[in-house]
Amino acid sequence: MKSIEILGAYKSLWSNRSLPIEENPEHTLRNAVEKELKDEMTHPRLRKTPHQKFTLSVKRIVASSIEDQLKIKLIEYHLSILEELENETNRGGSL
Repeated sequence: MKSIEILGAYKSLWSNRSLPIEENPEHTLRNAVEKELKDEMTHPRLRKTPHQKFTLSVKRIVASSIEDQLKIKLIEYHLSILEELENETNRGGSL
């Protein structure tokens, strides 16, 4: 499945949110999911942990009307970004 299809499915989950399109759909999708999991759209004192945001994201994906195959791809993509964020934290980075 292509990044552009997954990006389209992701955009359908957030119809009220603007998504700056970059030169590459993969970069756009990656940045959007990373921003979502880091809860960067929320005031710093109210932010949830990446694991909490992952859980909310999965619930939102499952409840959506997109194709099951795209749901699986989106959840897998969120999980891969979450794991990368955890690795960054374990190496001394910050979320």
